Amino acid sequence: MPSRLWRVKTHDKEIYLTFDDGPIPLLTEWVLDVLKEKEVCATFFCVGANIDKHPEIFKRILKEGHSVGNHTYNHLNGWDNSLNSYIQNIEHCQSVIEKHQGQTDLFRPPYGRLKYQQKKRISDYRVVMWDVLSKDYLSHLAKETVLNESIKATENGSIIVFHDNIKAEANLRYSLPRYIDHFQARGYEFKGL
Repeated sequence: MPSRLWRVKTHDKEIYLTFDDGPIPLLTEWVLDVLKEKEVCATFFCVGANIDKHPEIFKRILKEGHSVGNHTYNHLNGWDNSLNSYIQNIEHCQSVIEKHQGQTDLFRPPYGRLKYQQKKRISDYRVVMWDVLSKDYLSHLAKETVLNESIKATENGSIIVFHDNIKAEANLRYSLPRYIDHFQARGYEFKGL
């Protein structure tokens, strides 16, 4: 899958922090507070239905200078959906993003699952994956494990994915500020895609 962006090629101390599945009340807002406090940029891959439910949070993401990406309207698994229904779902999400003054050519398939024909039909998008999966959504993982494994897997140009969803909340609240602090102390800059 070489046409997908897994990591940014750079020798510079840069990390690309991304969040999937929001925006949702309280948790996405907390994430935005942390990013603002630490002066960090990120990219939010938003679910269209969540933007429709919480447009004020989506607008805050944009207002605070973060980039956004399309994560389908209903968080669809590409492997489980027909070509046409999947493409329509992406287009629906895109129209919602644009309705709320967002612009993006970034797309992240939920679960990382995308069929070849689906990828061909969305050739106008940059498909963004990740090289560091925090696994913050796995409630059986200790929060310290989520943090330590994420730190260990990160290198220059890494694209890390955290989740601003309820499943990930406990691990995210512990890991995110500590992850940022760890790398900022080592001279890393966090950038949006």
